[in-house]
Amino acid sequence: MKSKDRLNAVIDNIEKVIIGKRDIAELSMVAMLSHGHVLLEDVPGVGKTMLVRALAKSVGAEFKRIQFTPDLLPSDVIGVSIYNPKDMEFHFRPGPIMGNIILADEINRTSPKTQSSLLEAMEEASVTIDGVTMPIPKPFFVMATQNPIEYEGTYPLPEAQLDRFLLKVKMGYPSPKEEMEVLSRAQLSSPIEDLEEVISLQEVLELQEEVKKINVDETIRSYIVELTRQTRNDPYVYLGVSPRGSIALMKASQAYAMLKGRDYVTPDDVQYLAKFVFGHRIMLRSEARYDGITTDEITDRILAKTRVPVQRLVGQ
Repeated sequence: MKSKDRLNAVIDNIEKVIIGKRDIAELSMVAMLSHGHVLLEDVPGVGKTMLVRALAKSVGAEFKRIQFTPDLLPSDVIGVSIYNPKDMEFHFRPGPIMGNIILADEINRTSPKTQSSLLEAMEEASVTIDGVTMPIPKPFFVMATQNPIEYEGTYPLPEAQLDRFLLKVKMGYPSPKEEMEVLSRAQLSSPIEDLEEVISLQEVLELQEEVKKINVDETIRSYIVELTRQTRNDPYVYLGVSPRGSIALMKASQAYAMLKGRDYVTPDDVQYLAKFVFGHRIMLRSEARYDGITTDEITDRILAKTRVPVQRLVGQ
C-alpha cells in the first residue's frame, strides 16, 4: 500500500468517530509524521479527546491520558523513583508520559512548574529522573488540549512550552447536519468502541522515515525563511517565529506533501500550514490587541506581501 493510501486509511477511520473534521485529522497525522505535537484549543465538548483516542486506536498505539489539574505535580507526569527496602535500591515507576500517544487534557489548568515537566519529553523524547535519562517508546506523540485563556482557572502556557508544539489548531463546532449525524451514531453505542487498527506502529515509524525524504527545493526553504523573518519585523509583533518554527514549517510541509501523494513540497503546502505553525509562536504587542489584530491576520498579511517562489521541476 502506498504511503498516501495508508495515511488516508487512518484519516478515514478517524472520520468514523469525528464527523466533518477531516482537516483536523489530516493535521494530526502531519504532526505525528513530523515527530511533532499538537495543541488543540477549543471549548469543552467538541470532540478533542475523542479525536486523540480515535487516532491511537487507528495505529494500534499505547494511549495514555493525563488530566491536568491545579494540584498535579511533575512526578505525576514523568514518574518517580521509589525506594524498595527489600533490595535497598530505588526503582523507577514510570508516569503516564511513557506511552506512544499522550493526551495532555486541559494542559493550561495546571501550574507552570508541572507544564514545564513536559519540555524535555516533547523535545528529546526522553525523561530524566535522579540524573538518569530514560527514552520514551517510539513513536511518541503528544496532543494537548486547552480551554481558551478567557476561561477561569487557566494558566497561560509559557513561550518555551508553546514553541514545542508543531501545530496549534481549533476544532470548532460542527454544522447542524454534522451534529445530526453525531446524534445518530451515538444513539445506540459509542463509535469509538468499534474502531479497529488500520496500520501498525511499525508502519508509522516507517512513514516517519519516508517523510524525511520528501524533497524541499532551495527556493521553498528560502521562502520559509523569508516568511519567518517577516514575523520578526512586523510592528505589531514583539516576539516573532524562532528558527525552531522555520524547521517546524518545513517538516510539516514535507508530511503534508506525502499526505497528498507527492514527493516534493510546493508553496501551497507552506501557505496552508503557515497559520497553524506560526499562530502560537507569534507574540503580539498590546497595540495589536487594542486594534483587534490577531496572529492569523498577521500571518495572512505576511503571506500576501511575500513573493511566492516559482516552482521548479524536481531534478532541474
